[in-house]
Amino acid sequence: MTGNRTDEACEDRRPRLWRRGGKAGRRPGPPGPFTLLPWLLLGLGAFSNLFQGEAPNPWLGGLGLLAFNSLYVSVVFRGFDRRRRESPVSYALLGALGLVTLALAGGYGGSWLLFFPLLSLACGTVLRGRRLGAGLLLLALVATAVAVWRGVSEPWTIGYGTFISGAVTSAILALSETVMELRATRQELARTAVEKERLRFSRDLHDLLGHTLSVIVVKSEAARRLAPRDLDAALSQVSDIEAVGRQALTEIREAVTGYREGSLATELDRARSALTAAGIEPVLRRSGPPLAPQTEALLGWVVREAVTNVVRHSRATSCSFVLEGAAGRVRLTVTDDGPGPDVPPDPGVGGTGLTGLTERLAAAGGSLRAGPRPGRGFVVTAELPADGPDTDGPDADGSEPDGEERSGSWAEPDRTQ
Repeated sequence: MTGNRTDEACEDRRPRLWRRGGKAGRRPGPPGPFTLLPWLLLGLGAFSNLFQGEAPNPWLGGLGLLAFNSLYVSVVFRGFDRRRRESPVSYALLGALGLVTLALAGGYGGSWLLFFPLLSLACGTVLRGRRLGAGLLLLALVATAVAVWRGVSEPWTIGYGTFISGAVTSAILALSETVMELRATRQELARTAVEKERLRFSRDLHDLLGHTLSVIVVKSEAARRLAPRDLDAALSQVSDIEAVGRQALTEIREAVTGYREGSLATELDRARSALTAAGIEPVLRRSGPPLAPQTEALLGWVVREAVTNVVRHSRATSCSFVLEGAAGRVRLTVTDDGPGPDVPPDPGVGGTGLTGLTERLAAAGGSLRAGPRPGRGFVVTAELPADGPDTDGPDADGSEPDGEERSGSWAEPDRTQ
């Protein structure tokens, strides 16, 4: 988000507020140029002098009054448009307004000196920063000097009123612009939060459905192959498909509500089932202390994505999972011995799973590396902070640190630290 974008958003919003009389959105908006027009009533004293014939050269005074009002309205309206406010034309009009004010106040005095505070209001709408402070100070000194020259009893009141008029106007406008920028920033943050949530949800759906549908496809193929010669085994695969489908529905509901937390043990069991159905021998070696639930959930996502890719693309005969924890870090390495797909995947298709996992692990202080092994196979390595209890001895229930032999073709785990 850039400052220019915020300024443009604020500027684009002001004209609508002026046209609708400040009722748009039913919330207070920034002041518009019309709020400064009633201050022209300060010139009624000068108009009264002309109307009653108390001012010499009334036609010249009338032309000056008309020129002052025209220049004041032009400067004020340009001051509320950022692009027009910073143009040389605005400064030229402000300079002309200053000359007219000096001529009228110096030539007539009395109530005509009130044009100095009006000039200060116009300066407060156009000038910013150091130029505003220097301009208001110089204008207040000139107003005081002209009031002394015209014999005003308390000339300092003219100078003070001139300075405070521009200062207050500038402060109110700056505060209003800041409020509008904050509103625009809040809306931008809300849009960014929505985009992040959409990205998170799409990534979760990819991780959930990609793996689940791969398992269903593999088990369906296994059931089709087994059906002609072993109906019971085929029915067992169909039962697994039903169970996987039901579990997928549950996970999708939990993902939609945002409360889903993965389990590493559950994902490893599913990985064993999916790999076995695909004719790939799974091997697990696990060592180290118990892991925090958050760490297990993230590693569960890694297992899910890695197994999905192995089943889809690897054409492997075996896949090993090595989970090691030491020195506050835990590492999961998933390795297969497959040659990879016969046809390389289209670079423009897919790839969001590993990318999403990399972002997810990086946000938790971890990392993910994936790539082919020299010669044959593919390896995925995930590292995370362990964030678990530092226990080298038995667990609270008297068991050894997490290291267990899985059923089927899981290999004997390595219990060494």
